[in-house]
Amino acid sequence: MKDDFTIESNECVAERTWRLVLLSDDTHYLFSGEFVDIAVPGFYLRRPISVCDSSEGRIVLYYKVVGEGTKALSGMAQGSRLNLLTGLGNGFDASLCTSSALLVGGGLGSAPLYPLARELKAAGKNVRVILGFNKASETVLEEEFRSLCDGVEITTMDGSRGIKGLVSDAPSFHRTDYDCFYTCGPLVMMKAVCKALPIPGQLSLEERMGCGSGFCYGCTVQTASGPRRVCKDGPVFNKEDMIW
Repeated sequence: MKDDFTIESNECVAERTWRLVLLSDDTHYLFSGEFVDIAVPGFYLRRPISVCDSSEGRIVLYYKVVGEGTKALSGMAQGSRLNLLTGLGNGFDASLCTSSALLVGGGLGSAPLYPLARELKAAGKNVRVILGFNKASETVLEEEFRSLCDGVEITTMDGSRGIKGLVSDAPSFHRTDYDCFYTCGPLVMMKAVCKALPIPGQLSLEERMGCGSGFCYGCTVQTASGPRRVCKDGPVFNKEDMIW
């Protein structure tokens, strides 16, 4: 779906990280793991960003300033208009969890896990979360997850917040009562999570995208069942789909 949105707020909430809240006159309920494609004025290609929250005509996004496009986006003021393609991609399958799930987020990979956590809790599931960051100044969504989940642990590579080390150094990572896991973040982290946990799981991939709708095949990855487009067939895949 293509629609114009108004910026309600666009603020820096962590190091190089912004929280963007968009409003529309139309209802946009998006599922966990789906993404939107934003047309940034002055740039040819849209910017794909995972959805962190949505309700009726409101969408919440988190993005990091990494290039000229996101730098321009960070400078857009309240009341400015943005055109979005919404409801893109195939999201997480919450039915994979029967009783207890582990969610593992790395950096802004934490954002698409938040609506999934809410969906799982609404279904009566036990949800524990591990969020990994390089340092304390990059931490986002900690309080949001703590208000919702049964347990939240923070890891940082430099030890400036929470547990020092990788997400796999968190005590919750080694519990044996999970029946599935969900993860999003750097590929090297997700690979380690998939290989370490002997239970069903899903991961959300990040790839450069041209169209965001499956037409250009620019985000194609090789999977166990052949080439798949991250934007159309993903971004969420089952762990057994991956060829590491």
